[in-house]
Amino acid sequence: MKFKALLVLLVACILTGCGALGQASPTPLPTVVLGNNNGAAVPQAGTGSNLGGVTASGIVVPALEAQIASAQAGTLAAVNVAVGDQVKAGQVLVKLAGSEKLAAAIESANLELLSVQQALKTLKDNVSQARSAAQLRLADAQKALDDAQKRRTWKQYRNGSQSDIDAAQADLVLANDALKQAEDAFSQLAGRSETDVLRAGALSALSAARKARERSLANLNYLLALPNVIDVNQAEAELRSAQTEVENAQKEYDKLKDGPDPDALALAEEHIKNAQAQVAAGQAALADLELKAPFDGTVSQVNLHTGEWTVPGQPVLALADLANLRVETTDLSERDVPRVAIGQPVTVLIKALNQDVNGHVSHISPLADTLGGDVVYKTTIALDKLPPGLRPGMTVEVQFIGQ
Repeated sequence: MKFKALLVLLVACILTGCGALGQASPTPLPTVVLGNNNGAAVPQAGTGSNLGGVTASGIVVPALEAQIASAQAGTLAAVNVAVGDQVKAGQVLVKLAGSEKLAAAIESANLELLSVQQALKTLKDNVSQARSAAQLRLADAQKALDDAQKRRTWKQYRNGSQSDIDAAQADLVLANDALKQAEDAFSQLAGRSETDVLRAGALSALSAARKARERSLANLNYLLALPNVIDVNQAEAELRSAQTEVENAQKEYDKLKDGPDPDALALAEEHIKNAQAQVAAGQAALADLELKAPFDGTVSQVNLHTGEWTVPGQPVLALADLANLRVETTDLSERDVPRVAIGQPVTVLIKALNQDVNGHVSHISPLADTLGGDVVYKTTIALDKLPPGLRPGMTVEVQFIGQ
C-alpha cells in the first residue's frame, strides 16, 4: 500500500514539475489507519476525535499471576502438577522432603507444652498448701527470733540472778563450815595408822567436804561472772540469723497470701509461651514443606521436578488465572495520561481476533516507565466480557472514550 502511494506521488511530481519553486503545496495524502471488525477507522492518538483522541497499545494479561517458591531449601519429594493443569486455591502443588523429622519435633514440642501447662496447674492447685506452709514457717521463725532475743539479752548481765547468787553464797557458807568440821575431826585421828577405820572414815569425809566446798565456790563464781566474748558473739550471731529467717519467711508468705508466687507464676507462663512458640515454629516449618495454590488458576510453567533440589526463593512453578483476563497498556504517553481517568470507558481492539470489546479503566499506575526514551504510564483495563479465543499475550489497541 505504502509503495503504491509513493509511486503515485512520484508520477504526479514529474507531470506537474515538482522542482518549480513558489508553487502551492500539494494536498497531503490521508493518514493510513487500522480498521476494526466493523470496517470503521480507529482514530490515532492525539487526533482530537469525538472518542477522546487517546489511544494506546496494550497486551492481554492474566488478572492474577504467581511464582510459586519454597521458603526453605530441600529436595522436592513430589511435584503434583504439570503445565496446563487446572488447580484450586489451597491445592498442594509441591511437597518437599523432611516432613517426618519436623513431625517428630512438633510432637516433642507438644509434650514439652503439656508438661509446662501441668506445672502451672500444679502451682495454682497447691497455692493453699504452700501458703499454709509459709505461714507455719513464719510462725516458727518469729518464735525462734523471740528466743534468740532473750538469750542475747541475758548475755548483758551476770550468769545468775540475785536469788541464785544468794543461794550459792549460802551453800558456800555451809560448805566452808562442813569442811572445817571435817578438818577438825580428821586432825584428832590423823596420828593413827593408815589402816585405822576411824581415821579412814574421817579422811573420806574431809575429802568429800573439800569437793563440796570447791563446787559451791565454782558455782558462786560462775553466777557472779559476766558471759565471755565467745558466748556473746554466738548469741549475737543466732539473733541475726533468726531475724533473717523471719524476713525471708515473711516475704514468702506475702507472695502466697493472695495467690501463687508471682515469680513462679511468671516463670511458668514464660515456659508455656516458649513451648507454644516451638510448636508454632514446627508447624510453620512443616506447612512450608507444602507449596499450595494461592488462587484458582492454571499451571503455566514448571521449572523443577521430583527429586531436584530447590533453594529459598527459587521459583518451582508458575500459576496464572486464565479465567480472568485483563488488558495492560504499554505506551500511553505522559502527554495523554491526564486525559485518562479511573472508570473511563474504552474500546479494545483485539488484533488476533479482529474484534472490539468494551471495557473501562480500573487502574492507572502512579509511577512512570520509559519506552524508547518516552515517558509512559501503564493503565489496567477491565473487560466487560471475554471473547472466545482470548489468550494472554495477545496484543490490542485501546481507544479511550472521551467523557
